[in-house]
Formats: sequence, C-alpha cells, structure tokens
Amino acid sequence: MRHGKKINHLGRTSQHRQALLSNMASSTILDTRMQTTVAKAKPLRKYVEPILTKAKSDSTHSRRVIFSYLQNKESVKELFDNVAEKIATRPGGYTRIVKTSFRLGDNADMCLMELVDYNELYTKEAGKTKTRRSRRGTTTKKSETGTDTTTEKKDNPSAE
Repeated sequence: MRHGKKINHLGRTSQHRQALLSNMASSTILDTRMQTTVAKAKPLRKYVEPILTKAKSDSTHSRRVIFSYLQNKESVKELFDNVAEKIATRPGGYTRIVKTSFRLGDNADMCLMELVDYNELYTKEAGKTKTRRSRRGTTTKKSETGTDTTTEKKDNPSAE
C-alpha cells in the first residue's frame, strides 16, 4: 500500500535528489527550457515554483535564500535580472510541462519543461492573427500611356 508516500524518490538518495533538482532548476532558469522525463519534471515544478515566487522581492535575504537552493551564482543573477521582471505580475504557475514523445531506449515519457513567459507561441501577443485583405473589388488595366489604372468591377447579380 502507498499510504503517506507523496514524494517520488526517483531511485536516488535524498542528497542526490536535492542535487539533481538544484541542477535542473539552474538549467531551467538559465536556458528557459529543457527536455527531461515527466517523472523528473513534476518534482522539479514543485521545487522551482517557490524559488521563482521568492525572486519577486529583490532583497539580500531572498538572494541568499535562493542561492542556498540553487548553489549557482550565474543562475541567481539571471533569475533576479531577467526572469523576475517577466514574472512580476503573474500570480503563480511560472512553469509549463509539454509532453513530447517517448525516449527510444527505455520508452520513458519525455517532456519539455519551460518558463511560461518565455515561449512566444503561447503568449497572447503572438496569438493575434493577421487579417486577410482581399482585392476582389478592383482590377488593373494598362492604359496606352503604360501606367496602371485601377477600376472597380460592377457587381452583376445574375441570380435574380
């Protein structure tokens, strides 16, 4: 029975699991997306979302707390300089897991773990479609002088 077993141990010891999640969180922050298995992405989301929430308040204390989780100066600098500005107005849900395919060797579920505000495909600004402008009402004819003149077609309703 599985009573009280919330944590997926990922076949690792506690220290190895913490190091794995720390490294994957740093990679996600630095690269804004990474390919991993679904089994690793779900605990990573629980690990990285509170870190991103703490990054909204730029203070010395929050920098030190986040550095104790990530242990990487470059990722902390990137988090506070670039990522925190983009997620400042978002009330949570900073990461997205997109299932992609299965790994060839062991048929594990693969996914793309990414920061939500960095993908232009899903943002609302990129979602606007360009309106189609047709030119059905005009035809061009060349006159004797060689310039193009535009005349309107007359609609003849033939179904009267």
